[in-house]
Amino acid sequence: MTQALHFSEALLPTGWARDVRVELADGRFARIEPNTAAQPGDQRHKVALPGLPNLHSHAFQRGMAGMAERRGSSADSFWTWREAMYHFLDRMEPDDVLAVAAIAYAEMLESGFTRVGEFHYLHHDPKGAAYAGPGAAMAEAVAEAARETGLAMTLLPVFYAHADFGGAPPKPGQRRFICNLDSFAKLHEASGAAIAGLPGAVLGLAPHSLRAVTAEELAALLTAHPTGPVHIHAAEQTGEVEASLKFSGQRPVEWLLNNKPLDERWCLIHATHTTEAEASGMAQRGVVAGLCPVTEANLGDGVFPAVHYRGEGGRFGLGTDSNVLIDAAEELRWLEYVQRLTHRRRNLLASGSEASTGGDLFRGALTGGSQALGAAAGLAEGLAADFVTLDAAHPALVGAQGDGWIDRWIFAARGGAVDGVWRAGRQVVSGGRHVARDAIAARYRTTLTQLLT
Repeated sequence: MTQALHFSEALLPTGWARDVRVELADGRFARIEPNTAAQPGDQRHKVALPGLPNLHSHAFQRGMAGMAERRGSSADSFWTWREAMYHFLDRMEPDDVLAVAAIAYAEMLESGFTRVGEFHYLHHDPKGAAYAGPGAAMAEAVAEAARETGLAMTLLPVFYAHADFGGAPPKPGQRRFICNLDSFAKLHEASGAAIAGLPGAVLGLAPHSLRAVTAEELAALLTAHPTGPVHIHAAEQTGEVEASLKFSGQRPVEWLLNNKPLDERWCLIHATHTTEAEASGMAQRGVVAGLCPVTEANLGDGVFPAVHYRGEGGRFGLGTDSNVLIDAAEELRWLEYVQRLTHRRRNLLASGSEASTGGDLFRGALTGGSQALGAAAGLAEGLAADFVTLDAAHPALVGAQGDGWIDRWIFAARGGAVDGVWRAGRQVVSGGRHVARDAIAARYRTTLTQLLT
């Protein structure tokens, strides 16, 4: 069955176009015709954008959002937050993860994300034992949340074996994450089966970090999985960089550049504390920097050298990571604003004179995020029909056109600018709300109440 929509303006791969009529069939763009009048029965909207990829998420952490904002007895940092996270997840079972992931995924869709890269490391039961059968009950839970909400998924099963560089034994709080190479091979295969029924699903690989994976294990993982996306945390905190230097004499990103075949498959999550030379090396290899500005600010991680990196042609994508606040425009805005605060100048990530900062940020996140998640995105014939419509009546958007739509959405609209979202040709957000929000939110409230009791 073919569905037709008409947009007064739409952002196509070639740029903004007017009077764009699209036909959808089997969840894809079957035909896209600019400068074409609407036909009777067409669904009409003012402006359409491609849906954005969210390249880095730990869905279960949405359940603890806002619960680690009380000052501790010592200096708070990522490491103290991590202890709070370990405590929160101690009781979670697959049904709990499903409920929390579903609200997170609904919120992602409501904000304009249409695909998530789920960096999934909560594998085992509360005692650290594998679940029955193939052991992928938690992967099945996040896959079910994606199915329920309609969000596209790139599942990134995480190999996590050690507490620190040099193969240090894991800590008790990490017991639910830990695998060896044999158990991970089975878990990875079962994770693929868990997403097999999801339209457009992609299976990747995520060695957690150089802290959690030895060089030998990383080599074995890459040999066993020669294709597909590879994501790894790198240089998120200064403590990690210092530990890496002490262990190997090299910084984390430096070590990866010198010892692994980094290329377009790879996404280095955060890469916050990289030198300009390391950032240039990432850009030259076609690596994607997986930036998570809201989480990085919340945890006090630091600021990625984005101005230098973009000047070198570096590719980037955006992730919501800890999901403390899920908002695509907020991630884009923070990416630019932290650079402004660092350099004390404005419009730093625009590509050149007269370029739109919002437009360039959006296109960069779309291109890099799509590469990192292994799924092409955009309003183009043959691609999945994943797109967003904006509310042209929103006060911040009045009179906008072209990249002005994106500039105003990111920098001026607060909430409510995203009106509709379609994923694989099905409308999953209408009037700014997910079509199943009430039921998803009710289940979440019940689940969280039980977890906190």
